[in-house]
Amino acid sequence: MKTETIEILCCPVCRGDLELIATETVETESGATDIITGILRCGACGIDYPITEGIPNLLPPENTPDQ
Repeated sequence: MKTETIEILCCPVCRGDLELIATETVETESGATDIITGILRCGACGIDYPITEGIPNLLPPENTPDQ
């Protein structure tokens, strides 16, 4: 996931702003930073959305399959 993407994303539950908490990043040849793993946290409702292998999972919790 590109770091610039956070600017256009919002919480699918409450439409609140998301905070990026990156745990693994990689720098591209162009100097940009890609997020490999981390969390997008909604500041309004407190729901965490995982980022795995560079893909944010923005399914609301009631639509997320049990693991």
